[in-house]
Amino acid sequence: MSERLRLAVPNKGRLLDPTVALLRDAGLVFEDGGRSLVSRCLNHELDLLFVRTEDIVEFVSDGVADLGVTGTNLLVEAGSALPVLTGLGYGRCRLEAAVPVDSPAGSVDALAGLRLATAHPNTTRRYFGERGIGVEVIPISGAVEVAPRMGLADGIVDLVSTGSTLAVNGLRSVGVLLESEAILVANPAARGDGHVTAIALVETMLGAVIAGRSRKYLMMNAPVVALPEIEALIPGLASPSVIPLAHEGMVAVHAVVGADEVWGLLDRLKAAGASGILVLPIEKLVP
Repeated sequence: MSERLRLAVPNKGRLLDPTVALLRDAGLVFEDGGRSLVSRCLNHELDLLFVRTEDIVEFVSDGVADLGVTGTNLLVEAGSALPVLTGLGYGRCRLEAAVPVDSPAGSVDALAGLRLATAHPNTTRRYFGERGIGVEVIPISGAVEVAPRMGLADGIVDLVSTGSTLAVNGLRSVGVLLESEAILVANPAARGDGHVTAIALVETMLGAVIAGRSRKYLMMNAPVVALPEIEALIPGLASPSVIPLAHEGMVAVHAVVGADEVWGLLDRLKAAGASGILVLPIEKLVP
């Protein structure tokens, strides 16, 4: 292993932009990898390897990279036992089985005896084999959704985000084989090569950004007498910070809450006596 930590990241595809955004939001300074395989971080002992998403599991497994950003679906397809350090909160999708809308199949069990086209043949065989459902798996590398229309297969197993692509191609889902998202994986040997501290720091840097994205910082003024009711409404990380104000009987209340909870809270906080409520983004948060 090199002295500098190596992180393999996608060089194109749907995971590229959010991965680069996450690394930059974590404070890493580097050039985009469009012109070269390796990009050195200028403010951290870290090199970024921009490679094909499909190759990242292999790069990390072979020790070419210490860490890698890939998808759960690719890790499972490779049959790899690489440890997953954390989910990254983007690239969420599902590996689903789907059939033409006029097919009588209404469940995964009903696919027995059918031909299924997929770019995930290993995962598909494993899933149906573990359940004793006999299917014929037809591996193809692209345009999976058109396979039934071309007579190549009776159904498909493919990644689905919104389901719109299935609908456009006259397909409907009959079951989910796997939930997937972008993940950070590590080579187990890297921890034994003097990289323990460096890996932990990368985990903390990325984790702080991910945690911050899912929360908001609330600030408000309120009468002291309203404090118990306001505290009961706020589902924060811990008790809110309460700061006395210049006007007697008034306090400022600061709290961290889930981003999805904010809009359901504001009217209730106002009704409890809060005023001057500010909702602020959190750049980074170390729980």
